[in-house]
Amino acid sequence: MTTNIRAIDVHYTPMIGYAEAWELQKAYVKGIDKEERRESLLLLQHPPTYTVGSQKHPEHLLYSEEELAERGIGVFQIDRGGDITYHGPGQLVGYPLLYLDSMNLDLHQYLRDLEQVIIDWLDSYGIKGGRKPEYTGVWVGNMKIAAIGVKFNKARTRRGFITSHGFALNVKAGIAQDGFRGIIPCGIQEYAVTSFADVTGIHLTVEQAAAELLPYFCRQFGCAVEHREGL
Repeated sequence: MTTNIRAIDVHYTPMIGYAEAWELQKAYVKGIDKEERRESLLLLQHPPTYTVGSQKHPEHLLYSEEELAERGIGVFQIDRGGDITYHGPGQLVGYPLLYLDSMNLDLHQYLRDLEQVIIDWLDSYGIKGGRKPEYTGVWVGNMKIAAIGVKFNKARTRRGFITSHGFALNVKAGIAQDGFRGIIPCGIQEYAVTSFADVTGIHLTVEQAAAELLPYFCRQFGCAVEHREGL
């Protein structure tokens, strides 16, 4: 957990297309790098989408082009780390756009910090979230409840990196059947995917989950919300 307080903007968007959100992240990264924009956290939902990270395993996409079209699922090859994952309604996606100074920089710790935000939130409901050493993400038992995939964008005007992409937390019941069945999520075949509602029986809206998660994010990353929109 960082001890330096950083002012951030927080924006919640009920639904935004993946391509638009990706371009938005790029614009934020440039603005933060030039110190023309505050560090930010984008919280949102996407329409049904598969994103393929830098590991590029096309065999992990199980649907044909015809099946994708029939189900209205978009596919994007993107610039984050990791393998293929699903985004869709009922899932809270978080894109932290934060400046990480190069001094004492630990990129792996950033991933652990993202995981800890979700672990701590689950703990507030009495749910024990955890990690698997060989995989990134948050797990409840042997079921994955949140995926994490990030990019560290090298800053051009100062020493360090600006983060983009982030986490995808499954909130709605049955999300594993909605979209994950068309892929081998993150290339992991031996474990299943679950959601907050499936684990707890509690049916939160994604907006409620976003509002509840925000204080845990701020605590973990030492943030003070300067401007909030949509929550």
